[in-house]
Amino acid sequence: MAARKPIETAPKDGSKVAVYWQDSDGVMNESIAQYRSLARLKAAGGDWDESDAGWWAYTDSHTQKKIEPTSWRPASEDDDDQ
Repeated sequence: MAARKPIETAPKDGSKVAVYWQDSDGVMNESIAQYRSLARLKAAGGDWDESDAGWWAYTDSHTQKKIEPTSWRPASEDDDDQ
């Protein structure tokens, strides 16, 4: 299993990484996420403000949600020994 790193060290350049976060039911989740700055959000269109900047992940195939991850790993480091 790839080592988790503190979320503060994750790239914020729009790269997709695997993140670990806790949902409102207290369940730990692993998702592919992307940090979106306010400038990146505004460039995509829509009405955004500073509170919208942060980590975004798909919660299902159609829904994206802003999340608060606690750690991360590169998305390409899959477990090959399962």
